[in-house]
Amino acid sequence: MIEIQRLEELKEFITKLDLSIDNFEYLDRALTHSSYTFENKLSALLTNERLEFLGDAVLKLIASSYLYDRFPEYSEGELTKIRSILISDNTLARLAAEINLGKYLKLGYHEKKMGGSTRSSNLACAFEAFLGAFYKDGRVSQLYDFLIPLLEPEVTEIDQSATKYNFKAILQEYTQAHGMDLPDYRTVKEEGPPHNRTFEIEVFVNEESLGYGVGKSKKEAQQKAAEMALASLGLE
Repeated sequence: MIEIQRLEELKEFITKLDLSIDNFEYLDRALTHSSYTFENKLSALLTNERLEFLGDAVLKLIASSYLYDRFPEYSEGELTKIRSILISDNTLARLAAEINLGKYLKLGYHEKKMGGSTRSSNLACAFEAFLGAFYKDGRVSQLYDFLIPLLEPEVTEIDQSATKYNFKAILQEYTQAHGMDLPDYRTVKEEGPPHNRTFEIEVFVNEESLGYGVGKSKKEAQQKAAEMALASLGLE
C-alpha cells in the first residue's frame, strides 16, 4: 500500500508530464532504488530493477520504430549507430533530468546524501523502469506520444553531429548499453622517426580482439580499430 503523501507526489509528477496511470504501485516501484529497500530491509524484488529490464526493451522498440520511419533511406547499420547513442545511459540520464525524475526517486539515506537523485546511473535506470511501469499499465500508445517529443531533438543532434561518425564513441556507447567491458585499446607496434611515427593498435572488448587499425597517430589508429570492431559486431 502506497502512503498518501507518496501517492500525491506521484500524481503531481505524472500530471506535470500529461500522463495517466491506473496502477500506481508500478510507478512507485519504478522510482524505488535498491538502496531504499536495503536500508528498510525490504525484498530486493521491490526495487526498480525488474521494471528497468522491461523498460529497456520498450525503449528499444519505440526508438527503433521511430528511427525506421524517420530515416527510410538509412541502412540497418546507420540506424543501429544512432540508436546505440540515443538509448545510452548518458542520453537517458539527460532525459530523466529534463522531466525532473530525480525529485521523485526513493533512495536510501546514504545514497540520497551522496547525491543519488542526480547520479546519472540512477536516473538512466529509473527512466527505463518508468517506461516499464507504463507499459505494464497498458499505456503503450501514451508512451509513444510521451517519448517521441523527448527523443526527436536528441536524434536530430546525433544525426547532424560528427559523433555519429566517431567510431570510438559509438563503440563505447554500444558496450555500455549492452553491459560489456569498455573497449581496451592496446598499442601493438610503434615505428618510424619521431616526426613520422606509425602506430598499430588493437581493440579488445571482454578480452576478445575485435578490431585492428594503423595510423599516423594513436587517435587515428584507434578510430580505425573501433570501426573494424563495429563491423565485427554487425554495426557497420
